[in-house]
Amino acid sequence: MGKITGFMEYERLEEGYRPVEERVKHYKEFVVGLTDEQAKIQGARCMDCGTPFCNNGCPINNIIPDFNDLVYRQDWESAIAVLHSTNNFPEFTGRICPAPCEAACTLNVNDDPVGIKSIEHAIIDKAWAEGWVRPQPARIKTGKRVAIVGSGPAGLAAAQQLARAGHDVTVFEKNNRIGGLLRYGIPDFKMEKWLIDRRVEQMQAEGVTFRTGVMVGALPSEGPAAKVTNDAKETVSPEQLLAEFDAVLLAGGAEQSRDLPVPGRELDGIHFAMEFLPQQNKVNAGDKIKKQIRADGKHVIVIGGGDTGSDCVGTSNRHGAASVTQFEVMPMPPAQENKALTWPYWPIKLRTSSSHEEGCQREFAISTKAFIGHKGKVTGLKTVQVEFKDGKLVEIPGTEKEWKADLVLLAMGFTNPVPTVLEAFGVEKDARGNAKATTDFIGGYATNVPKVFAAGDMRRGQSLVVWAIREGRQAARAVDEFLMGFSDLPR
Repeated sequence: MGKITGFMEYERLEEGYRPVEERVKHYKEFVVGLTDEQAKIQGARCMDCGTPFCNNGCPINNIIPDFNDLVYRQDWESAIAVLHSTNNFPEFTGRICPAPCEAACTLNVNDDPVGIKSIEHAIIDKAWAEGWVRPQPARIKTGKRVAIVGSGPAGLAAAQQLARAGHDVTVFEKNNRIGGLLRYGIPDFKMEKWLIDRRVEQMQAEGVTFRTGVMVGALPSEGPAAKVTNDAKETVSPEQLLAEFDAVLLAGGAEQSRDLPVPGRELDGIHFAMEFLPQQNKVNAGDKIKKQIRADGKHVIVIGGGDTGSDCVGTSNRHGAASVTQFEVMPMPPAQENKALTWPYWPIKLRTSSSHEEGCQREFAISTKAFIGHKGKVTGLKTVQVEFKDGKLVEIPGTEKEWKADLVLLAMGFTNPVPTVLEAFGVEKDARGNAKATTDFIGGYATNVPKVFAAGDMRRGQSLVVWAIREGRQAARAVDEFLMGFSDLPR
């Protein structure tokens, strides 16, 4: 723990933001992190709570009280050792994790929780600056070969763990750069991509081989999955991988976007968020995109009230949209949760992102009935207000309305991974279209196909980066145990 009376003496301090008028002019990160002294004081707020619920609130079970105490005592090198013992990539989670650990913080029962995420951010940034993050190549090689399909957080976490266990690991990525949805699903202003490149360099020094522009199996020729980012110039069959490697881990993202099949859906100007967002990330990286989807001077409507929708809002504002409106079909949640009912679980409450603060009209309990167009291009939408009745969303008569729109972005979540990858391997799917595999201690993450494992979004469906890292680490242990008969990797 930190200072015994710290939680009574110090208030929570949030990380700062650069001014809106400054940050909307570029795609760089704009969060102002804590100073060493500020982090020390925030670490001092960690209580001697007996049962640290934050540990279980965190999907990767970060040892949070320990690194809070170490930061309070300014033992930063020990703090990063503790943090890295459970989390391969704190620079990712310290920037983009929604921090379920803070919702579970005991101090959150009747006060502001400890600023765990900001402390984690401070630890890893200082560790890189001081040169404490170094390659950890295996001392003994096993001679076993592992193929990992997908280079998002699950694939990267598994690759690093397996390489450190002594296996020869090759990561296959269909796009021209490593990172998966971490690179192409998250705007640069939330997480700059040189952070991924830096980790890739570390992992290459640890013996991991990366092959970009390689599609394993094939993408569907139509439907939402056909529109995911794909720079592949080479195709590798499942049979090739199974012949050349001792184990295969499927760790692709949930890229099958949820569609909105209402009248007018075929109009030009209606796009999935994952058509829109990756293009800007590619442009930021120096790629040339023909006919890039742009929001300049347009009235933009984003359908979907989650993080992906928020990312569309922030990107549209940086393009110079005339207006941005975000629709959410669910009712507006309360500004403050009932902590007596929700703690230590993740509460449903109104969340305003940095992108919302940059300019956005938010509409709740609204459903799109149809798209309106002229000469094949979208010009607006028809909507109706909805409410819950008998457990169902029903339309409210007399609330129909038309909205002007030059660009509509569908950000309603993702249903499952690209199905053809699983089908190519013959992997059995669950009811939601994900790879069917358990998380059991014995035989976990194994699919019905011998030597083939699945983790991350590929197994659990659309989820958080922190859950992907957890699954990648646990799957790495399962693969290591399969190959060697036992494993010393943490689970």
